[in-house]
Amino acid sequence: MNLEKFILKEIDQLPESGKNTWEAPSNIALVKYWGKYGEQLPKNTSISFTLKNCKTITQLSYKKKENRDGFSVKVIFDGKENEDFKPKIIKFFERIETYLPFLKSYDFVIDTQNTFPHSSGIASSASGMAALSLCLMDMEKKINPNTSQEHFYEKASFLARLGSGSAARSVKGNLVVWGEHPKIENSNNYTGIAYPYEVHKNFQNYQDTILIVEKGKKEVSSSVGHDLMHHHAFAEQRFLQAQDNISKMISILKQGNLDDFINLVESEALTLHAMMMTSNPYYILMKPNTLKIINKIWQYRKETGSKVCFTLDAGANVHVLFPEKEKSKILEFIKSQLVDYCEKGMYICDNVGFGDEKINH
Repeated sequence: MNLEKFILKEIDQLPESGKNTWEAPSNIALVKYWGKYGEQLPKNTSISFTLKNCKTITQLSYKKKENRDGFSVKVIFDGKENEDFKPKIIKFFERIETYLPFLKSYDFVIDTQNTFPHSSGIASSASGMAALSLCLMDMEKKINPNTSQEHFYEKASFLARLGSGSAARSVKGNLVVWGEHPKIENSNNYTGIAYPYEVHKNFQNYQDTILIVEKGKKEVSSSVGHDLMHHHAFAEQRFLQAQDNISKMISILKQGNLDDFINLVESEALTLHAMMMTSNPYYILMKPNTLKIINKIWQYRKETGSKVCFTLDAGANVHVLFPEKEKSKILEFIKSQLVDYCEKGMYICDNVGFGDEKINH
C-alpha cells in the first residue's frame, strides 16, 4: 500500500479553534490477531463483529498555540482529568504526526468516556483509539474540505491501528477484516475493511453478552503478549492456522452453518489462550470461573441443541455469542446458571452494530 496518500499535504490555513465529538464501537474478534511486526502490523488476518452498545464517546477540543515545541494534551476520562492515559496519547501522536503534521500546532483536550465499565474485558483501547482517530480526521476534513468520505474512513482506520492494533476494526462495518488475505479482496495490513462478501441471514443481529468474570488490570498486557510471539515455539504454525481459519470463515458466513461457526470460534478462543500458556515466560489470564462458564455452556448446548457458543478476548471474561432468535432462552440461562460466576453478578448485553457515528453539538 502507498502510505504517501495518508500524509496530509494540502494545508492552506489552520483553524484557530474548534471541537467535534465521535463515538466508536468496541469489537470482538472471531478469528484472532496475536502477534505483530513493524509498526503495528498483524502477523495474521483477523475478522471481528463490531459491537453496538459497548462504545467510546470522545470529544476533541483544540485551540491554536503560540509555539510548536511539543504535543499539548489534556485527557479527561469520565469527567476527571486522567494523567495515566496521557503517555499513551503522546506516543500515539508521535506515531501519527507524519500523517497529521498540524498536531503540534494545538492545545488539545480529549474528553472521553465508555458506555461500559473500564477494565471490564471489553476492548476499550480499540474503541478509544478509533473514536480519537475519527475526531482527528474531522479536523483534517475541516482543514482540507476535499477529503472524500472513502479516504476519511480508510485513514481513520489507518491512524487508529497506530494507537491500538485492533482499533483498525472499530471504525466502520458490522463485520470487519484486518490483515492481508489472498481470498479477501482489498484486505491489507494497514487498515480494516468491511467484510466484502455474502453473509447468511443466520448472522444478522447476532448477540454478544459479555460475562464479567474479573474487572481490573490484567497481570500481563496485550502488548507484552504480542511481543512474546516473536520467539514463540508455535508462532508460525499459529499464523498459518489463522489464515486457514479465515478461509473457512468465508464459507461459514456464506452458508450459515452455525455448528461450524461454533467449532471455529471456540477453537480460536482457546488457541489464543494456548499461545499465552506456551509463551516464555508463560502466563494464564483465564480464571477458574472462566472455565466453569465454558463447561456450563458446553453442557447447556449438549442438553438443548442450542447454537450458543463462547469466545474470549485476552483476559478472563467470556463473550457469549448466540443467534437473535435464541435471545430470551439464552438470557434466562445466563441469569439462572452463569451469573454466579460473574464478579458482583455483572454482565453486559450487546449485539452486532455497524460502526462509528458523529455526534452533532
